[in-house]
Amino acid sequence: MELRQITPRYFVSPQIAAEDVPALKEAGFTLVICNRPDAEIPPSHQAAAIGTAVTAAGIDFFELPLTHDTMTPENLAAQRAALEASEGKVLAYCASGTRSTIAWSLGHANSLPVNDILNAARQGGYELEQLRPRLEMIATTA
Repeated sequence: MELRQITPRYFVSPQIAAEDVPALKEAGFTLVICNRPDAEIPPSHQAAAIGTAVTAAGIDFFELPLTHDTMTPENLAAQRAALEASEGKVLAYCASGTRSTIAWSLGHANSLPVNDILNAARQGGYELEQLRPRLEMIATTA
């Protein structure tokens, strides 16, 4: 399992498996967010299977499958609200971690400086400079 830290509490990763959940619990994660649509993966890795393993371990699970078309302000706000409501570390996963990083970036553009957002993503291993115009647009309308 490849975890990448975006903020002190927000981590992203590629697809996780049920076998990864004990390590997440041991590492102190209190919420797992699934940003991967079920249509992309086999049943063994779909949200229901992962969610069952996560909740059985005593970790909260939030399913919010995202695509380019569903990365709406409402969905971004829902993801941010889930993160903010959690008291511990949060892992959001998708195919590569990129979507989950973009969701965090866009969801925080109205409250964090754009350079800080892009630097956090970069430190996590995601180069999102192409999002700068969209982040700046959100920041100016906040």
